[in-house]
Amino acid sequence: MYRLITVIGGNSASDKDAEFAYALGELLAAAGFSVVCGGGGGVMEAACMGCSENGGLTVGILPGEESSEANPFVKVALPSGIGISRNRQVVLAGKVICAIGGAYGTLSEIAFALQAGKPVCCFGMWKSIPGVRIVSTPEDALKFVLEMIGDG
Repeated sequence: MYRLITVIGGNSASDKDAEFAYALGELLAAAGFSVVCGGGGGVMEAACMGCSENGGLTVGILPGEESSEANPFVKVALPSGIGISRNRQVVLAGKVICAIGGAYGTLSEIAFALQAGKPVCCFGMWKSIPGVRIVSTPEDALKFVLEMIGDG
C-alpha cells in the first residue's frame, strides 16, 4: 500500500517555493512516501519532480478530463472533470497535507483538510490559520509528516 502525502501550492511558484517543494518531494520519496497533488505546474510540478527523480510515486488529481494536462513528473494522472472542485479530493487522498505558498485554491485546500481533520503544515504563507503548523525547512515538513503518521 502506498503512503500518500498531499502537497498543495500554486500553479506558479516563486523560486523559493519551488526549491522547497522539490526538496520536500526528494525527502518524501527517500522516506518511502508518495506524493499526491493537483497535477499542475509550479509547486505541484516541483514536488513531483523531486519525488519522481528519487524513485517515488507521484499522483495528480487533475481538474480537467485529459491525462495530458498533468505535469511531466506525474506518474499516475487521474482526470476528474470537475474543475477546482477536485481540491477536496486532493486533500482527502493524503494522510498529511503540506502547503507551500499558493493563493486562494491552496487556501481552499487547507480549509478542506482542516475540516476533514487532516494534519496540515505550511511554508511561506497562511501563518495565522488556527490548526496549521508552520515549517521553515523541507526537513521540518518531513518531521511533521513523520510525527503525524506515527513514524517520528
